[in-house]
Amino acid sequence: MANVVYTECRGGQRFWTLFAGLVVLVMIGAVSALYMEHEGHIVTGMSNEIVWGLPHVFAVFLIVIASGVLNIASLGSVFGEMHYKPKARLSGVLAITFLVGGLAILVLDLGRPDRLTVAMTNYNFRSIFAWNVILYSGFIGVVIAYLVVQMTKAWVKFTPYVGLAAFLWRLTLTTGTGSIFGFLMARSPYASAVLAPLFIAMSLAYGLAVFILIRLALETSASRALGEELLQRLMRLLVIFIGSVLYFSGVFHFTSIYTAWRVDWEAYLLLDGGLYSLLFWGVYVLVGTLIPMAMLYGRTGVTRQREILATVMVLLGGFAHIYVIIIGGQAYPLKLFPGYEVTSSFNDGVVARYVPSLPELGLGLGGAALALAMAMMAMRLFRLLPKGNGESYGTAP
Repeated sequence: MANVVYTECRGGQRFWTLFAGLVVLVMIGAVSALYMEHEGHIVTGMSNEIVWGLPHVFAVFLIVIASGVLNIASLGSVFGEMHYKPKARLSGVLAITFLVGGLAILVLDLGRPDRLTVAMTNYNFRSIFAWNVILYSGFIGVVIAYLVVQMTKAWVKFTPYVGLAAFLWRLTLTTGTGSIFGFLMARSPYASAVLAPLFIAMSLAYGLAVFILIRLALETSASRALGEELLQRLMRLLVIFIGSVLYFSGVFHFTSIYTAWRVDWEAYLLLDGGLYSLLFWGVYVLVGTLIPMAMLYGRTGVTRQREILATVMVLLGGFAHIYVIIIGGQAYPLKLFPGYEVTSSFNDGVVARYVPSLPELGLGLGGAALALAMAMMAMRLFRLLPKGNGESYGTAP
């Protein structure tokens, strides 16, 4: 196999136009964060019942993508799939930028971002949140080391070992993200160990979908053709991964039906949840899973437009799924004393109402734009993209 030559992305008019649009969105996100910081969360749709709003949905979605997009690199260096090795550099950079984008939203949304150093220096090791601080920062460090050994000729021989460490750290990180909700035993919509593998499956599907869209965007905006055979491999993997998400989601809800204190929640979500039921069945299951699988599975000669549409639908479905988990899980009333009737003046037993505000949307979009803008700058400054036969056929370095 010929050696792969890596180059920077020179870009063009489309490249810089997209970058300028992302910078505008980042500025909107910054202004939104400043507005919420100055006025307080009263200007958002959040309340005492819904403490994690739309920005958290964006943040968790980006963190899940960050973990999953690294899977492209793992396929090459950990599992020995030579077709994916030339894409490892881009995969690693996207993992870092998407994680930074998600964490930026979290820091700016939680209030008092100036006290971040307190969370970084004082740990309660019985808290899953404390563990996630270590997992997120450690993930960035491991992926940077992964990129360094790949891009340093004398250290290339260490790539499989560092790649294995990054792969295991990625699994642990996504397990921790899912466990944030799985450890909340007080809320019946959460409190399940199945959320950990569900989030791992989500990361594989949505991370791959983002990688495909970015590579197809580079194909048109920077004149970098993507090999048709490799693209078909990626599409087949995407179908498998979104099917895995559907499977684990089914296991999660099926086991909940057989748990007495969670039956009411399942009946609400699956049948009587209004917007949440619509998002689950209509957007996630139908638009985000079944239709893309029908569009891609077992088909040959699928057009670029159909591939792009199916991938975008997968991401929309994934976002709706996480919205239902985070927002719907909080909106459903807590059972403070199971088996007893509790009455007070605090809307006990009432599903909480939540309507996202424009600042929340601005902050979420700003974080996503920050991740993409950082990725574009990295592609412009560093030799991340293979060219020649390495790009078309996936030859190994």
